[in-house]
Amino acid sequence: MRKSIAHGIAGWASVISGLVCALLVFAVAATARAELPTETDEAWTLRKESSGIRVYTIEQPDSRFKAFKAVAILETPIENLMAVMANPGSCVEWVHNCTESYAFGDGEFLDRFAYSVNDMPWPVTDRDYVLRIQTRGDQASGEIIMHLNAVPDQRAENSSRIRVDRSDTLYRFTPQGNKTRMVWVQHTDPNGSLPGWLVNSLLVDIPIRSMEMLERVANTEKYRGYRLVHDAQGQLTGIRLSTP
Repeated sequence: MRKSIAHGIAGWASVISGLVCALLVFAVAATARAELPTETDEAWTLRKESSGIRVYTIEQPDSRFKAFKAVAILETPIENLMAVMANPGSCVEWVHNCTESYAFGDGEFLDRFAYSVNDMPWPVTDRDYVLRIQTRGDQASGEIIMHLNAVPDQRAENSSRIRVDRSDTLYRFTPQGNKTRMVWVQHTDPNGSLPGWLVNSLLVDIPIRSMEMLERVANTEKYRGYRLVHDAQGQLTGIRLSTP
């Protein structure tokens, strides 16, 4: 991979974006390496607020890299967001710097596997992710929770990319009329030598840029007209295009 030399902090911002993204698409698998901090942990520190998106960070044990929590009210219904999340290739549409994404294996909406690639500026090697994505939803509360966990051994490595072997993510979606409250908690500890202080200093910008794009993408015609499907117990089983 040959690329032009990155320019200062802008180039490093692209590096960091690849380290915190995972697609979308994004439930903690049985092989989880670490637990995410709880959403209500008192140690969360507000780092930035922009466009109604609040981003917090917190130290993680045994890691040079902090976890982040992003909270926002997205101006789009939860059905639109689930249509985005159900699309294996949607990572490239909204997750900043995601350049490739697809599903693999025999999974289904509630429990599946995905592979994604995040582009890095020269001289940093591209990162790739192998994720197990588990989704749960309750019709009574309307809330949907997605957990994404790195399972690096589920797919052969590519010699031109560095495999991220520790990445834990939680998405919590709560409907509020035609809007949706989204909470995004993530901790990624990438392979390779990158300065922790620099990663942490730029960490807060990435979820803001991605959530802003997610709202725009979810409101496009492509993701409208879907409905959630529940079983007799009121548990989410999938998402389906509504019939006229």
